[in-house]
Amino acid sequence: TRSTLHGLEMHLAMMMRAVREFRPQAVILDPITAFGLIGSSADTKAMLVRLVDYLKPDQITTILTSLTIGGQALESTDTGISSLADTWLLLRDVEVSGERNSLMYVLKSRGLAHSNQVREFLITDRGIELVDVYVGPGGVLSGAARLAQEAREEAEHRARQEEIERLKLDLERKRKVMDAQIQALHAQFEAEEAEILREIKNIEEEEEHLRQDRERMALKRQAKHTP
Repeated sequence: TRSTLHGLEMHLAMMMRAVREFRPQAVILDPITAFGLIGSSADTKAMLVRLVDYLKPDQITTILTSLTIGGQALESTDTGISSLADTWLLLRDVEVSGERNSLMYVLKSRGLAHSNQVREFLITDRGIELVDVYVGPGGVLSGAARLAQEAREEAEHRARQEEIERLKLDLERKRKVMDAQIQALHAQFEAEEAEILREIKNIEEEEEHLRQDRERMALKRQAKHTP
């Protein structure tokens, strides 16, 4: 219903009657700032307080959207009902690289632990999606700038992975070359070892022959001098 069709009291009565009739689990007022066209901020706040107090006993979730003017303090609303909210989500548009993107974060959540991270707010054919923004040396990026940065980082990641694979292959090639060289050195050592052992054996055999010859000659000299 258009807000200007009725006064605040009539709107409140109609909403209460609809709640009694449909018994919903959630009630959404979008936007509550429209009530400012038919009443003062004080009257609007009073009406909303009565509505929230009416819904809370039945544990009906109330979602209130509020349009704020650019440059207005984030901790306030035109209707002054921020104190009624248990959880306050802030959605704002930012202009980056020639396009406007929506960012969302939790401004407060009474009694609940919550994230302080900014998320990009997207309306897609699959519904609403909250996407991580890019935070880097250049600040926070969203939209096309985020996608471009993510593409650059993905390309750099692939290049690093390819360089790692190249280095691994180069290391494996060098290991195989080293193993081949070690095997060649082993083979060369074994051949040289066999040759040296043969030379040692020949020398030892020659030495043994000389010793035996000396012994035979000594025996012959002893035989000649025997009377």
